[in-house]
Amino acid sequence: MEFFISNAYAQGAQQGSPLGMLVPMVIIFAAFYFLLIRPQNKKQKAHAALVAGLNVGDEVMTAGGILGKVTNVSEHYAAIEIADGTVIKVQKTSVSQVVPKGTVDAA
Repeated sequence: MEFFISNAYAQGAQQGSPLGMLVPMVIIFAAFYFLLIRPQNKKQKAHAALVAGLNVGDEVMTAGGILGKVTNVSEHYAAIEIADGTVIKVQKTSVSQVVPKGTVDAA
């Protein structure tokens, strides 16, 4: 007596090409490089140039949002006058941007 269910046989396992697995990895790495790594490196270089170019008299804004005028610059620190007679000392790396002249007086 034969049943209507046929025997199930495993299909032959196929080996994928090593190149087939390498191509998606290369595409993912390229996407990460152009979308994440490269823009971050450009931003870091621009900030390093900004910090290296700080001069006395520049009007700056710190990462904390403090606006003031640079009165002294040393190797690692900058003195910023935030009000008449009020000078604070901050790390140069905390300066986020140099603002146009007259911004401190207008604020």
